Amino acid sequence: MSKCELTGKGPIVKNLVSHSNVKTKKWMKPNIQKRRLFSEALDCFVTLRIANSTVRTIDHVGGFDRFIIRQPSNLLSKRALQVKGRVSKVVKG
Repeated sequence: MSKCELTGKGPIVKNLVSHSNVKTKKWMKPNIQKRRLFSEALDCFVTLRIANSTVRTIDHVGGFDRFIIRQPSNLLSKRALQVKGRVSKVVKG
């Protein structure tokens, strides 16, 4: 199943409850999109599969570089961890 590479958001199971209180299981999948994000520190585009809610959060925080540096490493995918390492080297060094 698809997961967001930056937040780790993945599919969840929920119950649809009818008026007669019959519970039906349903999968809710995040809206995953393949996006090219511009990194100002690296001065290039990075392609990642992320949720649309993550795109809004990146805009709210103030850019891709600030978002990925603040994100905990245990939520990131392998590709995102590599990008985080490259960005943090440029920003701190």
